[in-house]
Amino acid sequence: MNIYLYNTISRTKELFKPITEGYVGLYVCGPTVYGDAHLGHARPGVTYDVLVRLLRKLGYKVRYVRNITDVGHLEHDADEGEDKIAKKARLEALEPMEVAQFYTLRYQEAMKKLGVLPPSIEPRASGHIIEQIELVKKILDAGYAYISNGSVYFDVVKYNKNYHYGVLSGRNLDDTVENTRALDGQDDKRSPFDFALWKKAAPEHIMRWPSPWSDGFPGWHLECSAMSEKYLGKTFDIHGGGMDLMFPHHECEIAQNTISRGNSGVHYWMHNNMITIDGKKMGKSYNNFITLDQLFEGTHPILQQPYSPVTVRFFILQAHYRGTLDFSNDALQAAEKGLRRLMAAVKDAPKLETASGADHSEEIANFREKIFEALCDDLNTPIAISYLFEVVKMVNSVKDKSLKIGEKDRDAIVSLFNDVVTDILGLVDDGASSSDTKILEGLMEMILENRREAKVAKDWAKSDAIRDRLKQLGISIKDTKDGCEWAVN
Repeated sequence: MNIYLYNTISRTKELFKPITEGYVGLYVCGPTVYGDAHLGHARPGVTYDVLVRLLRKLGYKVRYVRNITDVGHLEHDADEGEDKIAKKARLEALEPMEVAQFYTLRYQEAMKKLGVLPPSIEPRASGHIIEQIELVKKILDAGYAYISNGSVYFDVVKYNKNYHYGVLSGRNLDDTVENTRALDGQDDKRSPFDFALWKKAAPEHIMRWPSPWSDGFPGWHLECSAMSEKYLGKTFDIHGGGMDLMFPHHECEIAQNTISRGNSGVHYWMHNNMITIDGKKMGKSYNNFITLDQLFEGTHPILQQPYSPVTVRFFILQAHYRGTLDFSNDALQAAEKGLRRLMAAVKDAPKLETASGADHSEEIANFREKIFEALCDDLNTPIAISYLFEVVKMVNSVKDKSLKIGEKDRDAIVSLFNDVVTDILGLVDDGASSSDTKILEGLMEMILENRREAKVAKDWAKSDAIRDRLKQLGISIKDTKDGCEWAVN
């Protein structure tokens, strides 16, 4: 089946043709590890996880590289200010690598809760200083960088004369100049929009390494160029990340790659959009900054309740990765309700009764084809999910005896759910809520037993009262010839 991906540079969907020999090479910009994983980390984590799962389900081998930024990401922008990890280490009297290790483990734990599979390789910027220094040397030797007071800067003006600085973001150099702020240390640059390849460390700066130019540290943009080439080669298939990284981070990567490798280095650029909260950008200044632990535990003031990781994952997948996704309690509650319906059908499918002579194989095959077509059409998860709920309707129709299916039909439904819901979308029963589920099931068994006794005693008022009270609580019950079924609405 053909896969089509939206290429940020061409602004079109393109037929995906792997160019990395032997596997699909995917590089995704990972987190800067100076704080707990937050809602903004969840969307790229889930998005590229589903892409990897889909490619593998279709038979591709995938080398998935997701880096850890533990040096070089600065407080004010990519060129000036104090490194965020170094700042936290200084304030808390820790070694910088203590900070990086602690929050790396926290991030990995949060991704695991979300059902995100670990990458093939997870390199750290601090572990690739040698490669970054060699990359700076190549760019200097090519004449597209200059040394100033122990720091090294990329010459964007010279680059733009021969190439297009802005090919990814659609900007031109005048736009870049207009949007560049005056910052401390700008006098070291020939132009305000040149960016740092290597920064000379101030005396108080903790994280520093020796180099031919100074004791210092690499610029933020350098790490991805160095590590992607080391693990995926000079040209690889897909580079992913958040839309906020398109400029300047990925734009600078293209410039570095073009000079050091002779090409932009990436065949397809993919960018997931941001998550907003009640229509506002997430940020501490808006008092809506939510860590994933706060989300899972329900401890943030704007949350009405805790939300399980699988609910958050399903919520993310309900919007196309390139579209905006607005986070709210109402949206999460709707996602929770939809997820319960889907997972109930997944659980019920293997136990469906079958009838000889019934045949819906063509209809089920058509659903499978449409679901995979949607997933292969630039990872259109919301359309795929809409077709999954058509299959859910079929399962529920079989349960209430309004539809008969054959044994092969049932097996085809089970296979579809396994392939798509579990293997590709990564939606499974959340183990964290399994104890709560057992308690609820036990309580419901007791309540329904009381209702059965009332019906046997022909106490219809009590039977109806139990039914009506459960309905008020959001639980529907349905009498069948085999007893009674219940579901959380």
